[in-house]
Amino acid sequence: MAQPLALRLYLAWSARRGTRFAERKLEDRLAAGKEDRARVDERRGNASLPRPEGKLVWFHAASVGESLALLELIRQLLDARDDLSILVTTGTVTSAALMGERLPERAVHQYVPLDARDYVTHFLDHWQPDLAIWTESELWPCLIETTAGRDIPMLLINARMSKASHDKWRFLRRVARHLLNRFSHALVQDDLTEIYLRRLGLSPDRMEVTGTLKEGAAALPADEGVLSRMRADLAGRPVWLAASTHPGEEEKVLEAHRAALKANPRLLLILVPRHPDRGDDLAGMLERDGWSYARRSAGAHPSGQTQVYLADTVGELGLWYRLAPISFIGGSWEPIGGHNPFEPAALGSAILHGPYVTNFVDIYQRLTEARAARLVSAPQSLAAAVNDLMSPDRAAAMAHAAWELVSAGADVTDRSVDLVLDRLDQGGRGAR
Repeated sequence: MAQPLALRLYLAWSARRGTRFAERKLEDRLAAGKEDRARVDERRGNASLPRPEGKLVWFHAASVGESLALLELIRQLLDARDDLSILVTTGTVTSAALMGERLPERAVHQYVPLDARDYVTHFLDHWQPDLAIWTESELWPCLIETTAGRDIPMLLINARMSKASHDKWRFLRRVARHLLNRFSHALVQDDLTEIYLRRLGLSPDRMEVTGTLKEGAAALPADEGVLSRMRADLAGRPVWLAASTHPGEEEKVLEAHRAALKANPRLLLILVPRHPDRGDDLAGMLERDGWSYARRSAGAHPSGQTQVYLADTVGELGLWYRLAPISFIGGSWEPIGGHNPFEPAALGSAILHGPYVTNFVDIYQRLTEARAARLVSAPQSLAAAVNDLMSPDRAAAMAHAAWELVSAGADVTDRSVDLVLDRLDQGGRGAR
């Protein structure tokens, strides 16, 4: 497969100057707190763990959501094959922390190397995977080409492409076509992604639309002891949740909460920012606006007088979704594209969202058609929806419809397991 000129130029640059560029990028990211200083050598392709014996399947996921979606698939693969080990790579500190906590035995996490030839070579020399699997659509040219050049078979699963990514790659259509066709097969989340990938040159006979792997993912975990303590603290108070919020959204959520309190003065809002390191800023906002609040990262628990519980911690969404029968999913009131609605759906929480859900447009459409989610376009409509869903029957009906849709998605995980095992049984390397 002849490489397009633009790709050849990029790979030549990666070989000659990529390392120097990558080192400058690492310095900037370290200074900004975006890299784990203790493990930064992994970003140079230098492994911090030995390669396991036997067959090794390598999954690459961009960040938190993509990596969490893999957990149930990984568990089922390891249950099916005693001779198998799993390597998961991601690029963010938060995803690394969560994978360290949640990966099962015989599965390990490493940071993905930056896309410089020397770093990629070090990484592949050490790990020598028998099968490489990309999730979603993060395409690093040097990493993909070097992997393919070693005759390591490659799959694309849970593929999703946003309009922004499609538009970016459209200007490098030949490069995109070449990279995409390095994958022998792609399991695609929705019809829109299938259209985008086909426009960029991925052969239709290599694709099948299966739905999202997140549908079949196991429910987010929660510590049962902490859950019991929280329920005791709440003492039957009505609760709603604003999850994965971004700047510009919290002000609107708090406006909605203030309006909802007029109808239900005992109502508690659990506020979970997408990035917990914004906790200080949000605490300052709550202080200035006169809210009675408690802060999770400070070890505080909600009391009977708490109006807002600021849950600025990592990895506890499973706890909050279990406590709240109503969840507003952030990233949807700002042009961010929304966040994964299947997490609250799997845990019995009715779903509210804003208009910006392009990252999950097909999923939200299906939830809306099943009457499992509602669009709220402004603080007033959010307050009205929260008050309406304080009726247990209405919230339970929405939550049940969402749970049924999630349960039906287990077939996506089963199809992914079958594809991975089939490719391994074909002989791993060279089985393209």
